Formats: sequence, C-alpha cells, structure tokens
Amino acid sequence: MSRDGSFPTAIFRYNGRMDDIANDISSTIGRRIHAERIMRDWSLAELAERSGVSKAMLSTIERGKTSPTAALLVRIASAFGMTLSTLIARAELQGGGLLREADQPVWRDPDTGYVRRHLSPASDMPLELIRVQLPAGAKVSFPAASYAFIKQQIWLISGRLEFVEGEAVHRLEPGDCLALGAPSDCTFHALEPGADYLVALVRG
Repeated sequence: MSRDGSFPTAIFRYNGRMDDIANDISSTIGRRIHAERIMRDWSLAELAERSGVSKAMLSTIERGKTSPTAALLVRIASAFGMTLSTLIARAELQGGGLLREADQPVWRDPDTGYVRRHLSPASDMPLELIRVQLPAGAKVSFPAASYAFIKQQIWLISGRLEFVEGEAVHRLEPGDCLALGAPSDCTFHALEPGADYLVALVRG
C-alpha cells in the first residue's frame, strides 16, 4: 500500500512461483473434491446434478487437469454444504496453531485474476480469515447459497471496492468494514486501482 492509500498495481503481476502455487492448489482441490464426493457415496452424475456443473468438467477438475474458476468452486462447495474457503482449507491445511505466511494456501481464479489467501490455521474455531486481492475492473459473483452457512464481514485494506449485496450497493474505501446481512446474491467489483481486502467469516 502506498503512502496515499492507493493499491499498487504491481501486486497483480503474477510470477512463475504464483502460477506454480495456483497449479499445485488446483490439483489438491481436485483431489479434495473427489474425496468429499466419495465420502458421500455420490457418483459424478449426482454431484453434477446437485452443483449444476457438468460431469465432464467435474471429472477434469477432480483429475487436476484444469484450474477451476471461483464460480465453479462455489457451486461445488455449496453442493457439499460448505463454503469455498472451507473447501480450500480442507484441501490444503494441516493441523497446528501457527500457519506461517509461506504455508498459507494461495489460490488464483484463472478467469478474473482474483487471488485468495487463506490466513487461518486449521482449528476447531468457527472463525476463518481470508485475504483477497482483486484486480481493477474484475468482478466475482457468489450466489446466496454460498452464504447460507456463514456470517461475514469485509474490511477493505487498500484500493476501492464496490460490493453488491442483493439490491444494495456498497462502495468501500480503505478502512471501511461491512457486515453482511441475510444471504443474498453478491458481487465483488474492484474499482481503480484494484482492491485488497480481508474477509472474516464465522461458520454456524
């Protein structure tokens, strides 16, 4: 973050290491989706019906052959009765009270450039902290179903963020914190120069 409070464009430039991390997590997420499906004794066809994601796409994701978008992962996570962050956490996190920065799962949406870092260590606490970096102009939408199991607050660290919550439109400036209401369709839209924000959610 610069002295004038603006969001540095450079943070959205991805190097080879970021791509490697994203690819690794896509593979582990695919394995986790497969494991969650098998635990429920669901066929690919049943998961496809519950999530609205095609069997062919689910098979490709489970085998780690593609990097799924945030929109697809939200549908799959909702079918399992969990949030996107919980799905990623189950794929990546190990036990222990300390999660060092180098070990925090980082996932990038190949469609929008949305970068999601899971900050919280694995624990029995219902609280999860996620840091998101969204490039200027990018939009990420989530259906109301993805908020059915959580309560959530958004704190804008830097940049500018337009958050659409049902019929309400909130424009956040650095330091603003928004508590979400009842589950509704939501869209995160990063305005110039981009948005860096913290999401705090409580399951239950």
